[in-house]
Amino acid sequence: MVLKNASILVIDDDVDVLTALRLLLKPLVREVVTEKNPNNILSQIEGASFDIVILDMNFSGLVNTGNEGIFWLNKIQKQNPEISVILMTAYADIDLAIKGLKEGASDFLMKPWNNKKVIETITTILSQKKSKPAQKESFNSNTVEIIGDSDVMTDVFVKLKKVAPTDANVLILGENGTGKDLIARALHDNSNRKNKPFVKVDVGALTSSLFESELFGYKKGAFTDAREDRKGRFEAANGGTLFLDEIGNITLGQQVRLLTVLQNRQVTPLGSNDSIPIDIRLICATNVDPIVLADEKKFRKDLIYRINTVDITMPPLRDRGKDITELSHHFVSLYAEKYNKNTFSFDSGFISKLKKHDFPGNVRELQYVLERAVIMADGTVLKPDDLVFSSIEHSSVASNTTIASLNLHDIEKNAILTVLEKNKGNVSKSAKELGITRAALYRRLDKYEL
Repeated sequence: MVLKNASILVIDDDVDVLTALRLLLKPLVREVVTEKNPNNILSQIEGASFDIVILDMNFSGLVNTGNEGIFWLNKIQKQNPEISVILMTAYADIDLAIKGLKEGASDFLMKPWNNKKVIETITTILSQKKSKPAQKESFNSNTVEIIGDSDVMTDVFVKLKKVAPTDANVLILGENGTGKDLIARALHDNSNRKNKPFVKVDVGALTSSLFESELFGYKKGAFTDAREDRKGRFEAANGGTLFLDEIGNITLGQQVRLLTVLQNRQVTPLGSNDSIPIDIRLICATNVDPIVLADEKKFRKDLIYRINTVDITMPPLRDRGKDITELSHHFVSLYAEKYNKNTFSFDSGFISKLKKHDFPGNVRELQYVLERAVIMADGTVLKPDDLVFSSIEHSSVASNTTIASLNLHDIEKNAILTVLEKNKGNVSKSAKELGITRAALYRRLDKYEL
């Protein structure tokens, strides 16, 4: 199992050596990448998740002293100290072997090698890496898996570990598709309420007529279709966690009703005069810009204070760097199993193409892109051409600008949409670029119901 999940980079200027090691290791490990030019080493490991680098110590056109291997060993360790390096040389020089080990190499192989020895060496190193305590923060729960090793995700994990065991209300911020619901579930699973209910409500999708009955419940006969008593979501979550998704989209009137319940810690079902005490931990999430939430014309400050004891911001995928590689391996393995496909490896340009994409739909978009790639792939090696990105996110604003383009109403509306899209929803930047005040922009957002 240790070998099966390993990712290995082999660097040697001898094509025969690269071919031999690739053929030896490919059936055993998750990924084997070969590189002939040592000058490409740093770009290969940048943002990648290699477990081991097998590095030749001598390269053509250079003096064969072994110092080339030591030079690149130091460069690799400086860029990513988590990668283990195995050095190779055709010269049976014990002094050079010792020097390489002293410089930080994990082991040393002699050419020509013994295949069994190569596999044993790799397996031993991987076992040692697995047994070491993790240096990076991580966060797992029994029901969800949050993947990420980037600095921005490490910050999220640190905050999660501090907040989860408490009863503090949490507001999760972030763009669509960043995984806010996973964070909410992980907070519950790592809290003292983990054995109690976890109830999720998309409050942004509730109409005014459904808001109270859905959240607070109702008694039989409270309205025409109320044929029996029904518990609201607050009562259903009693003792556990209530997750209100898209909280930024509820109306001011709904905010008042919600605030009253949170202040009094009790609900009154529709059609009843009796209040029911509630004991919940509240988690809320929204993709609305914090600047909008800070505007009292949009959102009550007293409610913000109630739901925002601690806030956690989920970073967009474009800011998560090497996480794209790790997430890609995870989703490809997931869908290969789901659709009864063989194990996939990645062409050298596959991850590069993913990293160049902006991913406006974030992790959710990456997931769908990789699911399609797995379904449509002809072989077991995923290539850049297997990646097809949706044009909807990129074309929606552009297509809107062609509609009734001579109508002043549409011109202004589309100009606002274009600038907001460009500035990723930042109202202050957009107002400045449009040449109006923030207040004026908010009035136009209300006017056009944006």
